[in-house]
Amino acid sequence: MSDEPGPNCATAALELCVSSWKMAKAKVSTQFSQPSLAHLPVKSMGRTLNCTENGLRVHSPCEETSFALQQETAMENRAMAGCRNRSFTHQTPARLSRLIISLRAWAARHIHHEDQTPDSFLERFQGSELKEVSIQESNAQSNPGSHELPDTEESTWPLARSNTNTCNNSQEEKQKDAMDAMVVDPSSNIYYRWLTIIALPVFYNWCLLVCRACFDELQSENLMLWLVLDYSADILYGLDMLVRARTGFLEQGLLVRDAKRLRNHYAASVHFKLDVLSLLPTDLAYFKLGVNYPEVRFNRLLRFSRLFEFFDRTETRTNYPNVFRIANLVLYILVIIHWNACVYFAISKLIGFGSDSWVYPDVSRPEFGRLSRKYVYSLYWSTLTLTTIGETPAPVKDEEYLFVVVDFLVGVLIFATIVGNVGSMISNMNASRAEFQARIDAIKQYMQFRKVTKDLEARVLRWFDYLWASRKTVDEKEVLKSLPDTLKAEIAINVHLDTLRKVGIFQDCEAGLLVELVLKLRPTVFSPGDYICRKGDIGREMYIIKEGRLAVVADDGVTQFVVLSDGGYFGEISILDIKGSKSGNRRTASIRSLGYSDLFCLSKDDLMEALTEYPDAKRALEEKGRQILRKDNLMDEEAAGAAAADPGDLGDKVERLESSLDALHTRFARLLAEFDAAQAKVKQRLSQLESQVRASGGGRAAGGGLARPEEDGGRPSAPGEAPRAPGKRCPQ
Repeated sequence: MSDEPGPNCATAALELCVSSWKMAKAKVSTQFSQPSLAHLPVKSMGRTLNCTENGLRVHSPCEETSFALQQETAMENRAMAGCRNRSFTHQTPARLSRLIISLRAWAARHIHHEDQTPDSFLERFQGSELKEVSIQESNAQSNPGSHELPDTEESTWPLARSNTNTCNNSQEEKQKDAMDAMVVDPSSNIYYRWLTIIALPVFYNWCLLVCRACFDELQSENLMLWLVLDYSADILYGLDMLVRARTGFLEQGLLVRDAKRLRNHYAASVHFKLDVLSLLPTDLAYFKLGVNYPEVRFNRLLRFSRLFEFFDRTETRTNYPNVFRIANLVLYILVIIHWNACVYFAISKLIGFGSDSWVYPDVSRPEFGRLSRKYVYSLYWSTLTLTTIGETPAPVKDEEYLFVVVDFLVGVLIFATIVGNVGSMISNMNASRAEFQARIDAIKQYMQFRKVTKDLEARVLRWFDYLWASRKTVDEKEVLKSLPDTLKAEIAINVHLDTLRKVGIFQDCEAGLLVELVLKLRPTVFSPGDYICRKGDIGREMYIIKEGRLAVVADDGVTQFVVLSDGGYFGEISILDIKGSKSGNRRTASIRSLGYSDLFCLSKDDLMEALTEYPDAKRALEEKGRQILRKDNLMDEEAAGAAAADPGDLGDKVERLESSLDALHTRFARLLAEFDAAQAKVKQRLSQLESQVRASGGGRAAGGGLARPEEDGGRPSAPGEAPRAPGKRCPQ
């Protein structure tokens, strides 16, 4: 740290002189006015802080100058009473002022000798306050000879204001992050839980409002309960509007989190209009009609979209979608029957209870006066009418006939649709079983046609039974074919990656290669007694045991050497086709399934296809295979050395041949293009020659035609006539 006074310290010293001159001038003109002295320590403090901001922290000359200034100010304050009677001459302030102006000009030339150019890049991130500070500083630099200094209120501390601006920005960012955190993702669990909560008041209004409006006893006997439930539902409706205003939506695949855009998006939607209508204070009609008219709250039914959205999301989330669909349809049927029953009772009340055989009986009779009997009787009548499966009293009046006709039409249309959907759902629930049974029937017919032995037929049927019992009848490729490759890879990794990592040669492989191999694993199920491989067979697959027990058996198929269980693997050496292996790519042992075994199969072709993109992994796998063969004394070092001396294996030769074919194809294409270009040039040249020949021949023919008529007496030859010799006439 330099001990020399910096530019700011020199400025502070100059400010001290100027302040002293101002005090002297103030003593002469205003008889030592007190406010100027009151401002002086504040200015010195600001200049001291500026020195500190520029890096001079402790014991700097700037601080000493400021301290001296404070001491001088204190001394002048103490000596003020004694100095009141003094008088200064007019020449002394003038000389002092000229000296100070000269010092300020000299300091301005030496301190601000380098112009500071603004950074346009940083200005884009500079706040309005910092821009004002920079403007004021530039103005101060452009006027070095100014006689007046800025007041305390106008002076600025750039670092302090920058820190304040930074703090404000950080607070604004925190507030913005907090507002973004309040945005609800429509695919999140929180949003689904809120749908569950808001579906309750919607369902409550749809079921009980019409019932309370039609059955007077139900409304009047539980008035306080209904008021509490109604306004609790209204509170939830209001909260739901706030949630919808903070619910994000996708734009170009990204979730929009801007609060203003979310509000505008919600305000422009149809749901906002329905939500506002559903919260209109129609309850004010209670003051005129009374609280026993809940039908004034029917606008609350307009929030039905939330109930349907809850049903849709539950259907996609549940593990039993078919069961949920059936339960949902049953609920729709019950709601329709419930509403129809309430309307029937209201029409009966309007016409008059017991006035004819069609309406509800007279409520004065004890058995028909109870609330439960009123609702149950109406529900029974509604069920019989809509399902058209029972006898109901015939209508008497015209309005009764109209209502029954509408009920019959509703029952036929709606229930036909619902019953058809239920039938399709039930058939979809049994679709997998029907498809599996069709496969079994086809296999059975084939075995009967080919006269397969009963023992083998029984084994095949037991294998199918095991597949159905263990739920392994699903074809994974068929099920996952509609998914993109990324999701297929993630599902395969989630299901099979741990199993693949159990194989020793794949433990240190690249993640990309493991993903490629995971996608190529095929599940296979073997029955008890099935041979997975026999000794001497050519190895084209390797196997990983997912579930079951396998035995390495002798040639007789009975003697067991080793029993393999879950997580075991075999056949990895044969599919690598390592040069120098004594067994080549043939199986060295026979492996038999003791029970039903679930294995993963990886073919040699799939492995080699995956290794073409990972040559380093291929070499590493071959080296691991050689180590295993050396450990088991199955490695022929001479053959391995000869293979290493060979310039390349068959695969390399094929690659070189393919590259040579590509080069020949390129050369042939180039020669063909050159031939086409030469042929076009020849054709163009021939065309030019033909045109020239035709032009010259036409000129000569025109010259001869003009001479012959004069020689032949003026008669030209007829078209197609042979030319005549000159001076001769044709015989008469």
